Amino acid sequence: MTDQPEAIVYIVDDDPSVRDALDSLLRSVGLKTQHFASTEELRLSPRRDVPSCLVLDIRMPGQSGLEFQRELAASGEAIPIIFITGHGDIAMSVQAMKAGAIEFLTKPFRDQDLIDAIHVGLDKSRAWRQQSAIIGEIERRHRTLTATEKETMALIVTGLITREIAARLKVSEITIKVRRAQIMRKMQADSLPELVRMADKIEAEATERGTLAQAR
Repeated sequence: MTDQPEAIVYIVDDDPSVRDALDSLLRSVGLKTQHFASTEELRLSPRRDVPSCLVLDIRMPGQSGLEFQRELAASGEAIPIIFITGHGDIAMSVQAMKAGAIEFLTKPFRDQDLIDAIHVGLDKSRAWRQQSAIIGEIERRHRTLTATEKETMALIVTGLITREIAARLKVSEITIKVRRAQIMRKMQADSLPELVRMADKIEAEATERGTLAQAR
């Protein structure tokens, strides 16, 4: 028994025989799958909130696999991608891998190569989900701070001492000491270095969201 959520592999290929073959292969090794004839079908299908990866044909009528990869990246959706193709070339594979693909397999490929790549992808998905949960919890704690506590925390994590922060904010040192204690309690931080790491994660997440917003 495990408390890990069941993973799923999404298959997108316009060839029904390929979809069926991949579905049969992956189910034979205990992997749960859903398959689609196009990226549009996948986009319109509700997806479960579980670890997942995407086996994606790179050349299809309508939106190509590479175009869909760029769309997912711009939306901020993190899902590991394994490209499969019968018409790949070096330039295309380099483009896919630079954009973050796990693997680029040319048909016909060894079944084990695909299975191995999928397990790598699912491990990455689990790690991303765990990191996302950690950041979400840190942000939740940060939202419990008052405006003045957030302002004080921003100065604390720069390394300023109590006297310097008090002077900067034009309040007494005892006020800063009280705020510091409240901040440490609300953020559930056991030390200043831990609080700094939390602040770094919040800042990095905010920066990434800003970058994604500009890209859309």
